[in-house]
Amino acid sequence: MKTPKNTTPGSARSGKSTLEERFFLSGPGRRLGELIRAGRIFFEFLRGFRKLHFVGPCVTVFGSARFPEDHVYYQLARQVGSQLAEAGFTVMTGGGPGIMEAANRGAREVDGLSIGCNIELPEEQECNRYLDQWVEFNHFFVRKVMLVKYSYAFVVLPGGFGTLDEIFETLTLVQTGKILDLPVVVMGTEYWSEMIDFVSHTMVREGTISPEDAARWILTDSPEEAVSTIVKAANTRFHLNLKPRWILGESRRTRKRAPKEGSTEP
Repeated sequence: MKTPKNTTPGSARSGKSTLEERFFLSGPGRRLGELIRAGRIFFEFLRGFRKLHFVGPCVTVFGSARFPEDHVYYQLARQVGSQLAEAGFTVMTGGGPGIMEAANRGAREVDGLSIGCNIELPEEQECNRYLDQWVEFNHFFVRKVMLVKYSYAFVVLPGGFGTLDEIFETLTLVQTGKILDLPVVVMGTEYWSEMIDFVSHTMVREGTISPEDAARWILTDSPEEAVSTIVKAANTRFHLNLKPRWILGESRRTRKRAPKEGSTEP
């Protein structure tokens, strides 16, 4: 197995990547420079499309990079990764340590396919060692597109600002109809309890969201319930055949991606 290459925190490569995005987001630049950056972003998208096109129906797991192996949330993510893989899904994460590593590890332990979309950062950017395939991105927005584009559901475990960004951006895409009404499963409900209360009560009461918006996520601490909900949605909405057919010599690692509903792909 190939080992993901690691980037030492604070290295020249990760620092250059951080500066590149900082310059891009710092306001208008010279026209030629903006054109060159647009080209780099295009090829970053293209690299992601080529790398992830045949990885199979994915479920993306979001969560903090900071939980150690002996933490209860790490173990919860590991169970979720295993059960998603056993159900026939490819497990996709941000490719880093903590919750991401745990979900990828769980998938690998049952011979499932484990994918990482890593972001180059001065800290916490190293790929974990449980990835079958990975792709590194310079820009957060490119990475987030990839994590959403190839997923049929999302599992959110405890995390920080990045996880909050991912969960609410995903919910916004569902709310506005930019993506289909895909399952968003929130786990570690005690950790998220104040956020859940704020969304379900304060935001609804003040009218900033509709009551149905507060019900767009699925709250559970049970890996079995989370995975069964995702499998049910996949079967009813996308008619996915998640189980490989042994008579055709298929396995979880060789199964091709099924097209989403409404797709023109063969």
